[in-house]
Amino acid sequence: MSTLTSINGPALHGRRSAAKPAATTPTASAVVESAVVETATETAAVKQPAAATNATNAGTFRRIAATAVKFIGIGALVLAALAFVLLAIGPRVFGYQTSTMLTGSMAPLINPGDVVVTVPTPITDVKVGDIITYHIPVEDQRVETHRITEITATADGGVAVQTKGDANNGIDPWIATLEGKTVDKQVATIPYVGNAIRTLREPMVMNILMYGAPAILVIGMLASIWTKDPNKSAPEGAAQPQAASGE
Repeated sequence: MSTLTSINGPALHGRRSAAKPAATTPTASAVVESAVVETATETAAVKQPAAATNATNAGTFRRIAATAVKFIGIGALVLAALAFVLLAIGPRVFGYQTSTMLTGSMAPLINPGDVVVTVPTPITDVKVGDIITYHIPVEDQRVETHRITEITATADGGVAVQTKGDANNGIDPWIATLEGKTVDKQVATIPYVGNAIRTLREPMVMNILMYGAPAILVIGMLASIWTKDPNKSAPEGAAQPQAASGE
């Protein structure tokens, strides 16, 4: 019995030692998997700011486009309102008249396309050097805007004037008798407005304005919708989606 005990004792001890857990050592596959996970996490971290930058740029472009469309629409409305007040309401309320200069005879003071603003002035108050708008007494009796160079009295007690364009070499080949009690005297000149008015009267331009104004309003409404931030419309207590973890 003693012999068996001495043989089996060390054997049992050896088996118990073998049952102890071995020290944990990372294998090559585990190291590779960890490296892949870390690389994927870093790639996601890099791609996320790029996507956010693209979204920010797109939002900035939409805001700029919406602002530009809004300013264009407002500018067109303001110009239309000013033209309406100047040409339609002003003469009725304030009594002035407007006419468009068609030639360069009064350049550089009044150029072709400028609008001449005149007010009715008593004939007895006009003097040499004043610029008046009147009907010439010859040909088609068109309206002319020239400067008075000489004033004479007619046999019947009227007033006749000799006129000249500032850019012309000689005086006008007629003497105009001013009829009535007043004559339109120039008080102001608005550059380029006459060209704009003539352009607006073109059929093609009128059609563009007729259909373009509603289109601008629709584009402005759509732009305001596109530029609306969806995050601001979400309820404050709503849960935001969480990004997936890298585990």
